Amino acid sequence: MVLYAAPLAVQTGKLHKNRSKEISTPIHALVYCALKQHASSNTQGASARRQDLSGLKIIMKIKSMRLLDRWVGSPISAALTVVRRVRDLFQAMPSEPPKRILIVKLVEQGATVVAEPAIRRAIEMVGRENVFMVVFRQNRFILDALGVIPKENVITIRSDGLLKFAADTFKAIRRMRKEKIDAAIDFEFFSRFSGALTFLSGAKRRVGFHSFAGEAAYRGDLMTHRLAYNYTLHVSQTYRVLVQALGFQRDQLPTIDAYPATEIETPSFKTEEGEVEEVEAIVRDVLGSDTIPPLILLNANSGDLLPLRTWAPDRYVELAKRLLDHYPDIAIGFTGAPEEAKDAWELATQVNNDRCVNFGGKTTLRQLLVLYGISEIMVTNDSGPAHYASITPIDVITLFGPENPGVFGSQSPRSHIIWAGLACSPCVNAFNQRISTCKNNICMQRITVDDVFNTVVREFDRRQAGEEPTGVSSFAKAAAASRAQSA
Repeated sequence: MVLYAAPLAVQTGKLHKNRSKEISTPIHALVYCALKQHASSNTQGASARRQDLSGLKIIMKIKSMRLLDRWVGSPISAALTVVRRVRDLFQAMPSEPPKRILIVKLVEQGATVVAEPAIRRAIEMVGRENVFMVVFRQNRFILDALGVIPKENVITIRSDGLLKFAADTFKAIRRMRKEKIDAAIDFEFFSRFSGALTFLSGAKRRVGFHSFAGEAAYRGDLMTHRLAYNYTLHVSQTYRVLVQALGFQRDQLPTIDAYPATEIETPSFKTEEGEVEEVEAIVRDVLGSDTIPPLILLNANSGDLLPLRTWAPDRYVELAKRLLDHYPDIAIGFTGAPEEAKDAWELATQVNNDRCVNFGGKTTLRQLLVLYGISEIMVTNDSGPAHYASITPIDVITLFGPENPGVFGSQSPRSHIIWAGLACSPCVNAFNQRISTCKNNICMQRITVDDVFNTVVREFDRRQAGEEPTGVSSFAKAAAASRAQSA
């Protein structure tokens, strides 16, 4: 029985010394790490400055979102809690099973992939046409690609401006009430906004996590089915538990007399007619070749929303050079979103080899999934691409640092995790709203080029030999590997 299909073959290497001045706040630490990682590139020209500014903009956006959630979300949560308690005096909990379920999952396309089995469980309960999701508009792509619920059942909110955000939020609330949602599940754990949205959906059953002893951020008391967050479960299990809680009486919770799901399948991406040929034409054009050699993709992820997770760009360059030397018949492709295209191009240029090219910004998101499917290996940090590549046949080597691979690692048998397992790692989680006091992400620096190169060679050679994926482990083995590295 496969429980966690991602081997934690933890790799360590030499410690790279870094001296830095003290940074006093979590936000300053994140800014420092983002700029430090970008500045570590061998090229200190326009590209490096562009990466620095990009990292700073990302951090400022995160800071603004968190400040808004704290200073606006807290009083709104408190006010809605008063409304909820007054309303409960006159409103009884329905006795019949739910008929229409809403799932609130606003951010992170990668997490949506992990949540897909839980969404399917909701579908089993009420039918596909009766499951709805509310997401930020930029995150709906993966839902459409998976096709797990009808496209018309996806409710979107724009987040690229305060007025748009406010207008779309009101529209979403009106739509949810119009659909007569009778059960709503908050998949965002301890977000105040998602909690308020779940309450305002009009659902009489509301499932979500609650801070019973101040272990997480205050977000009122808006749920009818309140759960305690179990940080030892894989996130896919956690999403299933949230759906499962609908079958329990509210006075039983947070105790759940049931075992977490132990076998959860990874969803698969299905291509449409002509898509493979279309992407193959793009690849041939970028390579300037009539044939397509075996492809290895590198996702440097310069636009990562959690810069502590980044692996230094110069290491991707060194890795590419070594792989090209080792395999004379392969090609290397750097990937990235349109806003990362210049950085991906700069890295490919530094490799200085005709067999190393840039795919950043040259495909749509759907074409990117097809590109994954026709490639052999991808190396990436812990990020969205690591998860949505897992729904394709590619083998994914994911570099973990500040987050827990036993909780967030992909379960695909083609997932291979490298994690240094330092005593301070993981340092971000649901309880601290993914804010770390880390001043220097040594957990990522400990992952050497040798570590990654050897893993790529092992998995590439296995694929060429036609052997089965080696990425088979379990939640228990993942936890054991974590403890072993901490000892």
